[in-house]
Amino acid sequence: MSRIGKKPVAVPKGVTASVEGQTVKAKGPKGELQFVVNDEVLVKMEDGAIQVDPKDQSKEARSKWGMSRTMIQNIMTGVVSGFEKKLEISGVGYRAAKQGNNLQLSLGFSHEVVYKTPEGIDIAVPKPTEITVTGIDKQRVGQVAAEIREYRPPEPYKGKGVKYAGEKIVRKEGKKK
Repeated sequence: MSRIGKKPVAVPKGVTASVEGQTVKAKGPKGELQFVVNDEVLVKMEDGAIQVDPKDQSKEARSKWGMSRTMIQNIMTGVVSGFEKKLEISGVGYRAAKQGNNLQLSLGFSHEVVYKTPEGIDIAVPKPTEITVTGIDKQRVGQVAAEIREYRPPEPYKGKGVKYAGEKIVRKEGKKK
């Protein structure tokens, strides 16, 4: 039995949620999101909360049960408060700047890397070595942060590159004479 799946998803104040077939829609102060639940899972609205149950006790249904409930919870959190990922840049001469709707990165290449900000995502650069990615869709925020990190992931010898805030880089020892 899924411990997460058993809990109903509470609909926060200021959010209008609806269940139409397998589609769960939520509209809140930050925006509107929807999620289509897999056919192996049953979704229903009860007492101002959304209840998720497996269709049967097959392994497929049980494995998608908890994930479906978490996705619905992420929708509710997203339309109320949104999600945020912070990135840190370390290295001599490595920096970021916001240029219109694009993010311009200097990462030690012979050219500047320009990242176009996708729709529904906001990128802020409070300092030249910090990037903040915010939005209402948790998956898209994480994907954008991963794409930015992918340009220059942190290397293990000096730790230079783009890393998530709080990420621990496993350092290696260099050559010895």
